[in-house]
Amino acid sequence: MLDLRPVGYVIGLLVAVLGATMLAPLAMDVAVGNGHWPVFLESAVITILVGAVMALSCANGVKEGLTIQQTFLLTSSVWVALPFFGALPFILGETELRFVDAFFEAMSGLTTTGSTVIEGLDTLPEGLLLWRGILQWLGGIGIIIVAMVFLPELRVGGMQIFRSEAFDTMGKILPRATQIARSISVIYVSLTLICGLCYMLVGLGGFDATVHAMTTIATGGFATSDSSFAALGRGAEYVAVVFMGLAALPFVRFVQFVAGDPQPLLKDTQVRAFFLTLGVIVLALTLWVMSQDHLRGEEAFRKALFNTMSLITGTGYASADYMTWGSFAVAMLFFIGLIGGCAGSTACSIKIFRYQLLFASIQVQISRIRMPNGVFAPRYDGRVVGEDVLNSVMSFFMFFVVTLGVVAVALGMTGLDLITSVSGAAAALANIGPGLGPEIGPAGSFAGLNDTAKWILSFAMLIGRLELLVVFAIFTIRFWRD
Repeated sequence: MLDLRPVGYVIGLLVAVLGATMLAPLAMDVAVGNGHWPVFLESAVITILVGAVMALSCANGVKEGLTIQQTFLLTSSVWVALPFFGALPFILGETELRFVDAFFEAMSGLTTTGSTVIEGLDTLPEGLLLWRGILQWLGGIGIIIVAMVFLPELRVGGMQIFRSEAFDTMGKILPRATQIARSISVIYVSLTLICGLCYMLVGLGGFDATVHAMTTIATGGFATSDSSFAALGRGAEYVAVVFMGLAALPFVRFVQFVAGDPQPLLKDTQVRAFFLTLGVIVLALTLWVMSQDHLRGEEAFRKALFNTMSLITGTGYASADYMTWGSFAVAMLFFIGLIGGCAGSTACSIKIFRYQLLFASIQVQISRIRMPNGVFAPRYDGRVVGEDVLNSVMSFFMFFVVTLGVVAVALGMTGLDLITSVSGAAAALANIGPGLGPEIGPAGSFAGLNDTAKWILSFAMLIGRLELLVVFAIFTIRFWRD
């Protein structure tokens, strides 16, 4: 029988840590004197107590390592438990959201999706705005650890090709997670601080700079204003572009870079493919926008660059309503959201390396058709790719497309129109943030959707952030039998 105590112990600790982070927005509300701080005090007490009790009650079952079943279950359960408690300040606070809306907001934050049901951000207490930023910041570093520790071990979506990058992968999962988390945390915090300082240098106030730094490095997209980046100025847009781009690169490469070895970062095929793809799209979009007389010169380039970077990394910021740029631009921006950044980054969606492996496999198949007696093998970053990796990648693509279709149909059955259903499914599953159309597009929000649609989208955010197969595996009968 599956022992749930090690899973419960880790979840309890993480819930308690989440409760402790609520003291930061509490202190913010006390500092500005808006009287909203009791909400975070109540939420923190509830969250810390529940987490501590859970951890203590399961402590007698803690072992040196986790089994594969326990790892699958832990990876999925954490992203359900944390949004549950992360929703408390939205329910008890000034927003007074219903549970479905509060859970949606917290899930969107922790999965760094960036979709929101809250309108009137400009009038919210500073504590709640900071809490939204903290949720995304925690989710960003959390998903890096998941992508570098758990997914390679579980052989999910081709991630096993990154098992030996910069860290010794032998040994138990939790000790290795501690080692990796320590190294990554230093880089993550440093980038956040530098990003915040850069925002301040271009004119943002300390509070806005802090929140936007958190959500930029997490590629989350929560802003402090309903207008997102539209009113922050060109300097802020360029700062965001730089740090969204950095956050979309493999963090293990930053660890190697800081250790004095810049070559892995400079020679990484993922990194090169990411920037090449970005450059081609920005050039095409800039020329299109200028040809349609929507924008001119530097502004056309800046808006194209910013919104392309925002969507390809899954951040979800908006500096313009690109729904007015014409059908070509809208279609291009929709599909680039399904590309994503690099593996081991805070960026989301399918990821660049999977497309590289897909094209390498196609190229090999074409070569075999042309020369049946030849010996060909797909290669990635100079290494021959095994069949297990290719099968894993192909399975991921299949599950992604099928799941996207199922979620879109399910949303359509709740009464949503075609554009909202399809783009909403893509935005949630790929953790992009905004969808298309007047309701959930860059100028709208998800507040007007029905409750069933919000639950469906919340689940889609979860499975999308955890690479689909991690969550689907625990719903199989064999998982519980083994």
